[in-house]
Amino acid sequence: MSFVKASCTEFVDVLASKAPVPGGGGASALVGAIGTALGSMVGNLTVGKKKYADVEADIIKILEKAEALQKELLRLVDEDAVVFEPLSKAYGIPKDDPNREKIMEEALRNACSVPLDIMRACCRAIELHEELAAKGSALALSDVGVGVAFCKSALMGASLNVFINTKSMVDREYAAKIEKEADEMLSKYCALADSIYDSVIKRLR
Repeated sequence: MSFVKASCTEFVDVLASKAPVPGGGGASALVGAIGTALGSMVGNLTVGKKKYADVEADIIKILEKAEALQKELLRLVDEDAVVFEPLSKAYGIPKDDPNREKIMEEALRNACSVPLDIMRACCRAIELHEELAAKGSALALSDVGVGVAFCKSALMGASLNVFINTKSMVDREYAAKIEKEADEMLSKYCALADSIYDSVIKRLR
């Protein structure tokens, strides 16, 4: 099943159910896609306006990047469900099964991979919002703030889906490497998102 092809009502209903997928990872990817789309809206409201003619070429480039990110994040909604399913099955393997640890470790690595990709995409989206806050239409400034807040939330949400899996890994060196990358993204891009949001608030009030 493709969750991104479901209606909003269907997605929310299955998210609320006891079904193992979609979960926090898929929800984070969707929130990131929505946040990025808000940035695209600001860009589209800016292009073609005489007042912003000097930045139009920059905005068009932003729109191209944003469209690619939106598609990537929507793909990751479904991909997160794909990689989680083997992990949910691995948890059901009897603890005395000699193959359990190997199967679990591989499933944990795969389950970490998509949330990391979601985080990376959200970081790029936050960077686009920084440029939109500076160059986008002032009439849609509030949407830059909403968009960057969504992307930050998606970044944080995806990180939790990394950490819950690295916590269970036997290979602590690999786990530490993944956690370091996630921590660095959180440190840099949550601060950047907060800065963008604060700049929007100051201009609105």
